[in-house]
Amino acid sequence: MIIVIDAVNAHRFEHLLDEMFRLRKRVFADRLGWDVECTEDGREIDPFDDLDPGYILGLDDTGHVVACVRALQTTGPHMLSEVFSDILDGEPPLRSPSIWESTRFCVDTERLGRGKARNSVSYATCELMIGALEYARRSGISDIVTVIDPVMDRVLRRSDCAPYDYLGKRTPMGKVSALAALLDCTEERINRIRAFAGIGHDVQLSEEAALALAPATVADHAGDQPGSRDMSVVARNDAPDPRAGPASRAALRDYCRGQIRDARTAEDLDHALALVELLLEEERQDPDRLSRAAG
Repeated sequence: MIIVIDAVNAHRFEHLLDEMFRLRKRVFADRLGWDVECTEDGREIDPFDDLDPGYILGLDDTGHVVACVRALQTTGPHMLSEVFSDILDGEPPLRSPSIWESTRFCVDTERLGRGKARNSVSYATCELMIGALEYARRSGISDIVTVIDPVMDRVLRRSDCAPYDYLGKRTPMGKVSALAALLDCTEERINRIRAFAGIGHDVQLSEEAALALAPATVADHAGDQPGSRDMSVVARNDAPDPRAGPASRAALRDYCRGQIRDARTAEDLDHALALVELLLEEERQDPDRLSRAAG
């Protein structure tokens, strides 16, 4: 499940951004040995995170971040122009409004399993690539330049998502080497990844559905932010009855979270997310329904 976080909605997902920075520290500092900036409390954050980039996050069934990647415009400062310029070997950095830089792509190999099923490293990797490419296409981006290591290069090739070209030269970086690869954001590339992974459904998670997976205190706080919507929803079938009283709000949120968490197949997940969207739509059409029932 993919959620896109940027400057517009970051205030709603501080808990996910915190998990993302901690995952990046475990991968790039601890596992790969890159010379990256880490805080004392275990987050990997650099100056490019202050430029309001787009973050594409992959969540597991319990709502935890298991994959992430960062998107930056190439018209301003980006890692290939400022940090990894040695890779370019004297070539000028790419500068184009239709090209994004993708960096900090990683998955949580500790939380995810093996194989190709949901909640596996392979599935989460492909889902993140699909989400990132679809997000880029919606934003009018034609190509992505990405700084990767040889392992990730092999992953791209195995996933039928091989780069169409490379820039500069392979350069030592911590325990591994780094190279700059070019990917086109075409439907053909996205469809190849989908076919490889067997992912036919929409991978994008709505903000409300993502908050349904969050701890109740997080969802409540996000619902109080300007411009955001509350997670009060109307139940169906065996869900808690909203007429039971004010406590039904938390019960309904727990119910929706449980439906998503307990999904065992992609079809089950689609049904669970459709339920959340249905309940949210009913609430949007009649936002006072819950309070009238409780009163």
